Formats: sequence, C-alpha cells, structure tokens
Amino acid sequence: MNTMTLWHITHWEFAALAAAALLVGFSKTAVSGANTVSLAIFAAVLPARESTGVLLPILIAGDVLAVLTYRRHAHWPTLWRLFPAVAVGVVVGTVFLVWADDEVVRTSIGAILLFMAGVTVWRRRRADAEARADARADAEGGVEAGSEPGGASASESAESEPDEVSTPAGRLKARSYGVLGGFTTMVANAGGPVMSMYLLSAGFRKLGFLGTSAFFFLIVNVSKVPFSAGLGLIDGHSLLLDAALVVFVVPGALIGKWAVNRINQRLFEQLVIAATIVGGAQLLLR
Repeated sequence: MNTMTLWHITHWEFAALAAAALLVGFSKTAVSGANTVSLAIFAAVLPARESTGVLLPILIAGDVLAVLTYRRHAHWPTLWRLFPAVAVGVVVGTVFLVWADDEVVRTSIGAILLFMAGVTVWRRRRADAEARADARADAEGGVEAGSEPGGASASESAESEPDEVSTPAGRLKARSYGVLGGFTTMVANAGGPVMSMYLLSAGFRKLGFLGTSAFFFLIVNVSKVPFSAGLGLIDGHSLLLDAALVVFVVPGALIGKWAVNRINQRLFEQLVIAATIVGGAQLLLR
C-alpha cells in the first residue's frame, strides 16, 4: 500500500471518498447499481490498484447491513451452485492483479465500468420491451383467470425457487456468470451488475433477489480479504482509512431505506448509469 498516498489525501479527496462510502450504504438498501459510482470515485482518488483493497472493507460493512435486513429470503441452493465458479473467477482475478500494474488495473476498471453500464442499459431496454409486449397481450386477450394485475398468477406472486436454476442450461448459466462475477469482483469490486443480471434472468422475485444477493456478496467479499491482503492491497494504513470512512456507510443505508419508496427509480438509474460512464471514461483517459 502506498503510505504517502493515504496520508496525504486532501480534504476534498476525503470528502469524495466519504460520499462514495455513503453511496455504498445507500446502494445496499436502495439501488445496487450505485456501487459502480463508488468504485469510480475510489479509483479516481486513490491509485487504482490500491483502491480495490481500501473499498473492500467498506463493501463488507454494507453487505452486513443488507444481510441483517434480508437474511430470511436467501436461496441457498443457488448460492452453493454459484460459489465454485466464483472461486475460479477470484483466482483468475488474483493472478491478473499479480501481473498487472496500476495503469493496466485502472484501464481494466474503466473498461469493466463501461461494459457494465452497457449491460445495464441493454437489460433495461429488454425488460421494457418485454413489459410492453405483456401489456399488449393483456390488452388483446385480457388477463387470465386467477392472475394478478401484473400478469403473475397468485401462486407466482409468492416467493418460490426459480425453476431455471435447477436445469442443465441453468447450471451452465450459473457457472458462466459465476466465473465472470468472481473475476470482476476480484479485479474491480464490480461483480454487482454481473450477479444482478444473473439473478434477474434466473427469475428471482424481489425479496429472493435481495436476500440471495446480500449473502452472496457478504460471503464472496469476505473470502477476498486474504487474497487482497496477500497482494498488499489491505494493510494497517488502508484499514485506518477504512475506519474513518466506514462510519458513512450506516447513514447511507438508513437514507436508502427511507428513500427507496420516495425516489423516481428510473431517473435515479439513469443518473447512476451516466455517472458510471463518466467515471469509466475518466479512468480510461487518465
């Protein structure tokens, strides 16, 4: 860890890191995609390689808050199916970090951010198209008996195991997303969009999605600590900076719980995507 970098952070740089830590807490209880903005801020203020080690304990603090909120809704068969593939991705990411210097890591983080922003935009447009198609089908044929207004049957409105995750195609998808998620989370702490896309495509409903992702990221992020420490990305100096920043995670989570039903979700997601694109481009152009 670059000691001089950590001890010579300006007031404005610390304020930016504190805002990013607050956003981590907010994202865990409101919109998970906001984490990519925090990643861009940390990588812009600190050396890109070291920023991943400083951010990791902040993310773990947010994961603990998410688990405490949604712990009853985790789907453990899916988690056990994902973990072996994620472990492979984490090992590959660790090897990459051993080889890569700060410039390569910064460029990689920027590219990953832009890729994830593109994936998010594509996913939203696909969901909008499917929603319009469903609305047209309902308008033409009417809602079937036993269905709820959203087009889901009464039995489907309750939390249940997604059927897709237990099929051969579902297992292959879990392995593919798991490896990619493990690599991106190790290199850039950017596994959130990858795993969110997997859980949504697998058919998880809201509470199952939140509970499963909360435990997933807590376990994966804690498992990354020895790798990050072994690479020198976490040490006493980085933990001192974390201690000063982690206090901002809790109010961020509380603000998220208060605001989640009061904000325009679409506008917020658009702002997050825009900020992610700006942050990724800034890292690529530095």
